[in-house]
Amino acid sequence: MKEAISISTPGASARTAPPFGGLTLRPETLQAIHRLGWSDPTPIQARVIPLLAAGRDVIGQAQTGSGKTGAYGIPLVERLNPTTHALAALILVPTRELALQVTEDLQALGRPRGITVTAVFGGQPIERQVAALRRGTTIVVATPGRLLDHLQRRTIALQTVAVAVLDEADRMLDMGFLPDVSRILQQIPTARQTALFSATMPPAIRMLAQRFLRQPVWVGIETPVPTVDTVEQYYLEVMEEDKVKALRRLLAQETMPSALIFRRTKHRADRLARALGRDRPVGVLHGGMRQEARLQALGAFTRRQTPLLITTNVASRGLDLPEVSHVINFDMPEDVDTYIHRVGRTARAGRPGTAITFVGQHDVEMLDQLQKQLGPALRRHPLNLYR
Repeated sequence: MKEAISISTPGASARTAPPFGGLTLRPETLQAIHRLGWSDPTPIQARVIPLLAAGRDVIGQAQTGSGKTGAYGIPLVERLNPTTHALAALILVPTRELALQVTEDLQALGRPRGITVTAVFGGQPIERQVAALRRGTTIVVATPGRLLDHLQRRTIALQTVAVAVLDEADRMLDMGFLPDVSRILQQIPTARQTALFSATMPPAIRMLAQRFLRQPVWVGIETPVPTVDTVEQYYLEVMEEDKVKALRRLLAQETMPSALIFRRTKHRADRLARALGRDRPVGVLHGGMRQEARLQALGAFTRRQTPLLITTNVASRGLDLPEVSHVINFDMPEDVDTYIHRVGRTARAGRPGTAITFVGQHDVEMLDQLQKQLGPALRRHPLNLYR
């Protein structure tokens, strides 16, 4: 059974001093961590990494952007055996964008040891994924629907999986994926190690954990919510077809040294970048880009070469962007939490900041939620395009 689950345990000689907080890690892992720019473990990483390294099942309650990928990714690349071609670990995530983001981080962490990672999600030709799986992979990062498709086609087998991770379980619940998740976990050997991460713990997630995890250790992290008290917050009512025109008027009327413009999907971000890029420098950042291209976009934005950065929620948390003068929600955020994290990218370190949220004809319900949460802090913008 040990051979099937592909877990390796290095001797003391393979380890080094603990420069990543108090954690003792392989030199190869430390090298990868430093290349990612991680200097100290986040609270969830400091508490979860030793537990997973010891083989315990874990329930981690922490918000997006708290470092969850590193919390499970670091012990994975530490313990998995890169010399086997059998699938050893499965990461289930709710969305394509998160699958790409997690895959990117795990590839960076595992590359020095030869750990291979394959992303499996919908919206991409399945043949490309089948070819990658046939070459052999150590870790699969998958959305539930596409993974079930592969299981039905018998292009993935889960009998050798030693570690299963459920990332953002509450979002999978919201999207109706829990029955699919249960079907998948039933096909993995019961001797596996399982970790579940979720920002909230509704009853359905607790029942899932009770059913599939063995004596899990519960780790709860209170992630500080970015303050928006110092941000000038406006909403702007505008028809969907007039949003680009409204944005151009805002850019003409207000000085925006560094503005993050949020869109819901990478395709919408690319489309808006093309529209605005005809007459001004514009950058774009989303989970569908290669790491090198993302770093270039971030660098150009930081240097003010492209003062406008059109992005998805990938830039709402976790990235070090201290000087953002404006946040523009071109697409209404999905929920209040996402709004707060987006808006929290500006007005940092005592600097002023402005947030403007476009409200289209389908966004009234979400606007009501924001107004209940924020009260008079959220004001109507002077630019009134309904007249």
